[in-house]
Amino acid sequence: MRVLIWAYMAAAYAFIFLPVLVLVVFSFQDGRLPVPPFQGFTLRWYGSVLGNAKLMSALGNSLLVAVVSSSLALILGFLAAHALARVRLPGSVLLRGLLIAPMTVSYLIIALGLLTVFNQTGVRLSLWTAGIGHVVINLPLCFAITYAAMGDQQRSAERAARDLGASDWQVLVHVSAPMLAPALAAAFFLSVTFSWDEFIIAFLLTRFDVTLPVEIWSMLRSGLSPATNAVGALVFLVSTALVVVLELTLFRKAKP
Repeated sequence: MRVLIWAYMAAAYAFIFLPVLVLVVFSFQDGRLPVPPFQGFTLRWYGSVLGNAKLMSALGNSLLVAVVSSSLALILGFLAAHALARVRLPGSVLLRGLLIAPMTVSYLIIALGLLTVFNQTGVRLSLWTAGIGHVVINLPLCFAITYAAMGDQQRSAERAARDLGASDWQVLVHVSAPMLAPALAAAFFLSVTFSWDEFIIAFLLTRFDVTLPVEIWSMLRSGLSPATNAVGALVFLVSTALVVVLELTLFRKAKP
């Protein structure tokens, strides 16, 4: 039985990480195409990527959109979750359903709807419009994670703070938010990840200043290249390093 368990785990991890391993290996390919056979080791594709001004600009744009949109989605999601969890409102179940509804809608439909709204209102497409789209898709995620983390322990602490004279905003900032820090951090970094990788909304709602996925798509239009593998490898390594650092610091401290 133990052998079957280990075999299943090995197969699952291979299924998940084998494509990434192939991508990383062929980012060092000393040839024009990232395909077998492996023709030798080189770092020139990483030098090409790091020296590409358009690619670095797209990378900065992705970071800007991901951080700003995720921060806004987290704030709005946290406030909505706190309100619906602590105050009995008419139709609160319906309100929760409406907040989570965008998670069930295709990104293409959301992007087309926003594109129509922006065109009708005369709003120029830019990184800001892409950021608005990312807030729309990430706010339900932040709301769902934060709402699920709220319990009686937080409610009792909030009531005690009010009894001691704290205002509603003081309770929110100094009691509720710190007690929900692990959930808020998880919601924020998941939102950053989704925004970082998102293509359809970024493609339809930007024009000249594009994000990294859109720039990679433009590179792929000219054919496969180890340079695109190098971009993917760098993004994967940075994301993995971030997750490891968070696990060793913030999330480990949150464990009882």
